[in-house]
Amino acid sequence: MGYPGKNRKSYETPKHPWQKERIAGEVDFIKTYGLRNKKEVWKAHIILKKYRQAAMRLLAETTKGEVSTHIKRETNDILTRLKKYGILSEEGSLDDVLALEVPSILERRLQTQAHKQGITRTKRQARQFVVHGHVAVNGCKITVPGYMLTKDEEMHISYYTSSPLNSEDHPERQEKVIQTVALETTNTTQEE
Repeated sequence: MGYPGKNRKSYETPKHPWQKERIAGEVDFIKTYGLRNKKEVWKAHIILKKYRQAAMRLLAETTKGEVSTHIKRETNDILTRLKKYGILSEEGSLDDVLALEVPSILERRLQTQAHKQGITRTKRQARQFVVHGHVAVNGCKITVPGYMLTKDEEMHISYYTSSPLNSEDHPERQEKVIQTVALETTNTTQEE
């Protein structure tokens, strides 16, 4: 057994380095979700791969015949975890786990949800705000853009209390930006 405190790679690199379609897909994910590099895409892929492998193994066990309590409990644990994070719908089953794609994992990141909640203008800015400690979940500062949000935490994303962005008058506040753009458009329409 290895040392439990040892950090291990949480991703696997692609088996073939030059596949045009795969590379284009990874670049698409990076642009769409404001990721830093392909390593973050590979991490999401491995998370999904682990859930899929577990689901395939459990489905194979259930088709063999009688289902033990261990299999039922493990199936329930996986489904509960995926539902808790909002990756799977409430009526989802193991078959639905096999149909999951990488975007369903990337959608649950704090960076993506902070942008969707309207805290930031862009996903890159969301990443910057999270890393710089301006974003809090349930009042706790979180500085990891890849933090997986549960469905309960999703509605409790806000600016950190001691952050300068917490002030309503801060120029980078999304509401302030919207008001400024609205004023500029009304001024230009009045001038015409």
